[in-house]
Amino acid sequence: MPLLPSSLYGLARPFLFGFDPEHAHEITLDGLARTQNTPLACAYSAPRVDDPVTLAGLTFPNRVGLAAGLDKNARCIDAFAAMGFGFVEVGTVTPKAQPGNPKPRMFRLPQRDALINRLGFNNEGLDAFLANVQKARFRKSGGGKSPMLLGLNIGKNAATPIERAVDDYLACLDGVYPHADYVTINISSPNTANLRTLQSDEALDALLGAVAERREALATRHGKRSPLFVKIAPDLDEAQIAVIAATLQRHRMDGVIATNTTLARDAVAGLPHAEEAGGLSGAPVREASNRVIAQLRTALGKDFPIIGVGGILSAADARAKIAAGADVVQIYTGLIYRGPALVRETAQALLRDRSKA
Repeated sequence: MPLLPSSLYGLARPFLFGFDPEHAHEITLDGLARTQNTPLACAYSAPRVDDPVTLAGLTFPNRVGLAAGLDKNARCIDAFAAMGFGFVEVGTVTPKAQPGNPKPRMFRLPQRDALINRLGFNNEGLDAFLANVQKARFRKSGGGKSPMLLGLNIGKNAATPIERAVDDYLACLDGVYPHADYVTINISSPNTANLRTLQSDEALDALLGAVAERREALATRHGKRSPLFVKIAPDLDEAQIAVIAATLQRHRMDGVIATNTTLARDAVAGLPHAEEAGGLSGAPVREASNRVIAQLRTALGKDFPIIGVGGILSAADARAKIAAGADVVQIYTGLIYRGPALVRETAQALLRDRSKA
């Protein structure tokens, strides 16, 4: 998945799209990791748009963030900070390192500005993840401006039985809590067996009850209360969304991220790779994501924080997320197809809209 300086992106994309998607992704992250905090970072640096908004007790410097999944091991936090994001979410991290699903496991559908992946939470484990987070310098830069916010996204190991999933989430929460501006509980990846069952009524109630209790102990221990967000799937009906909304509020979660990738294939039927197993992201998930956001906003009321993600490939797409009820947005697949220019373009558009309001 290529991500290069916007000035070069139009030239580089055809070259990188010639590689297997996962190989291109690894090449790109390696390049970012090597060049961040060096003079070469000026090639992809862009002035951050200042459009602060307060959510869950945090000041987001602007309303455009990077979604989890792109930088699973937290290797490139400073590089993404340099691109002008208001917040960056890294992970998903699991307690133990794991390879993920067999390759090939990532596929482009360029006719629809889409990707399918079945990576399966491939990551180097919690200890390596935290070491990378602690190396990041972004909080010390910014010229006096508010620093970019960092979200840390946690999940369960594939080998952990679903009935023991809570143990993995608590182990990750213990590790990431001191270093996170907010923590995301990922229960919506389609690529870890049975993970989405944690979105059901009783399972979600048990998980969030345990997480909320542990958060209180961690807040006392570390002298800070880090907000907790829950990331949900787009493949939910209105009744399921209502149950999730009530459970989020009952356990005093601080926000919700809507949405992860979809299992639906209607929008890509007949295309090469359309029937590959995994989660579909990009333009085809846009409307489903917006529907879930709108239903969440109705169920949660006007003040509950919602981060909108799914299918943002233009400023207009981000505006539609905000109109549906999101407070801020995240992008991922849009970077693959549009490049880093999308970050500033989207942040500027949302700032203009806010100025007119």
